[in-house]
Amino acid sequence: MSTYLIGDVHGCYDELTSLLSQVAFNPAADTLWLTGDLVARGPASLDVMRFVRELGDCVRLVLGNHDLHLLAVYAGISRNKPKDRITPLLEAPDADTLINWLRRQPVLQVDEEKRLVMAHAGITPQWDLATAVTCAREVESILASDSYPLFLDAMYGDMPNNWSPELSGLARLRFSTNALTRMRYCFPNGQLDMIAKDSPDSAPAPLRPWFMIPGPVSENYSIVFGHWASLMGKGTPENVYGLDTGCCWGGDLTMLRWEDKRYFTQPSNRQDESGIEASAL
Repeated sequence: MSTYLIGDVHGCYDELTSLLSQVAFNPAADTLWLTGDLVARGPASLDVMRFVRELGDCVRLVLGNHDLHLLAVYAGISRNKPKDRITPLLEAPDADTLINWLRRQPVLQVDEEKRLVMAHAGITPQWDLATAVTCAREVESILASDSYPLFLDAMYGDMPNNWSPELSGLARLRFSTNALTRMRYCFPNGQLDMIAKDSPDSAPAPLRPWFMIPGPVSENYSIVFGHWASLMGKGTPENVYGLDTGCCWGGDLTMLRWEDKRYFTQPSNRQDESGIEASAL
């Protein structure tokens, strides 16, 4: 029995199945963790969604910002952009089933036995684990409710960008969503910066990658995240694992086997892509 963690798939179905074949993944015995952004940019978001859903209980995933955007598009709240390549999914006969399954997926995974936490973008250093879990469950609850269109309509925006226990309502949900699915950089006090997207060597002072600011979660748990392809999995502390390596941009799809910390990669099939565009991720 092994635990495999895979970075952002972004509709790269062939690469996903090839990567799992490398380790003879067994859904009856193994567990698959996915860092989110199952869909968009790659050519086969519909196939990825169907495949992951059919894997059933062996999968532990978190929603990413592109997954949330898909929900907003399907709800008629946001615009379908051709570059996202999600039209086949939106028009599929089983689209309702897939969308309703997706909106009931978590935004945070925690395994206390492994001392392991996973969120698409990471964990803000302003949160302890109890706060992260509480805020994540609030987002998950409204996504699974009949009120989810109200949330999806209000989730876009960069403010508030500083955590306070006094935050409430849609403002609190927006902060939590940004922290869990969009965050890259923070100010030294942990306040979110939602503008900078490039690699850390290009970041303006005083911004720092969220994982370089000590926080209660990173000091006590390992953290797995995706979202930030321009990192190429490098530059994080020993207990923080960035697994998005830009498969949809011509990079690799990366997988980590937790038990022995061995990495496996599958090159992108998109050799015509021009490389990772951090500003588009």
